[in-house]
Amino acid sequence: MNSNIYKKKTPIFVFLIPAFIFMTIFLYYPFIRNIVNSFQSITGLGTAAKGFNEPWYANYKTMIEDPNMRIAIKNTIIMIIATLVGQVGMALLLALLVDNIGRGKKFFQTVYFLPIVISATALGLLFNLIFLYDKGMLNQFLEILGFSGLIDWKDQHHAMMTLLIPVMWQYVGFYFVILITGLNTISEELYEAAVVDGATKLQQVFYISIPLLRNVVCTCIILAVTGALKVFDLPWIMFPKGMPVNSTFLTGTYMYYQTFNSNNVDYGSAIAVVIVVLGIILSKVANKLFKEKDY
Repeated sequence: MNSNIYKKKTPIFVFLIPAFIFMTIFLYYPFIRNIVNSFQSITGLGTAAKGFNEPWYANYKTMIEDPNMRIAIKNTIIMIIATLVGQVGMALLLALLVDNIGRGKKFFQTVYFLPIVISATALGLLFNLIFLYDKGMLNQFLEILGFSGLIDWKDQHHAMMTLLIPVMWQYVGFYFVILITGLNTISEELYEAAVVDGATKLQQVFYISIPLLRNVVCTCIILAVTGALKVFDLPWIMFPKGMPVNSTFLTGTYMYYQTFNSNNVDYGSAIAVVIVVLGIILSKVANKLFKEKDY
């Protein structure tokens, strides 16, 4: 029997209109306004635009010539690669391991998810203490092991590694929960049939778990790629203003620096537009490369 719930369209529009108005005011209008701002001259927050730039694409031309923007894009690409390998890859490994243990699943799920619920500001301050040059926990541990000389973990040679470690550590649990949920949806009958056919645990992982997780992994990859483009809070706490020597700027932190520290609101708007464009392009590429399949 067909349902009559959708025959009357009026109640549907009544509930959709408030949500549409809310999104228009707080999402669509600011986004369009930001695009317009990127072509105008705005020298401070809350100040009116002085008109359109001459030429109108001046901010985008400046961006091409800006060495800090090139550093930000290079670091963001490194962040994307590290995210795919260190977050999604590690989360997949942990999910497969936890799914194959008999006891303690809830314990490990809680432990791995815990960093997500901790404030990024608190984590940034915590890792600042760990990586301190003098009396930092890591340098003290190296001294105990007999290494001579302190390492400045925030100099230009170690800065990106110092930044990547806490970012990867924080978000592994996020993808872990998604992947472990995907594993829980796989029918136990498939594993039972594989056992009857003599398949080992490793064969079950490679021929059942991973293939049936493909669509979930695709979703994680797209989230990781787009998330790496806009990561901001933890890197900014650890390396405000891109220090040292602007070597740790990411697209998100550089946009914030230009907008709030340098008062180049129009330039910051242009960077924001580029972040959105890069996000769309990279998500489309990832979607094509890891196209979801029907099983």
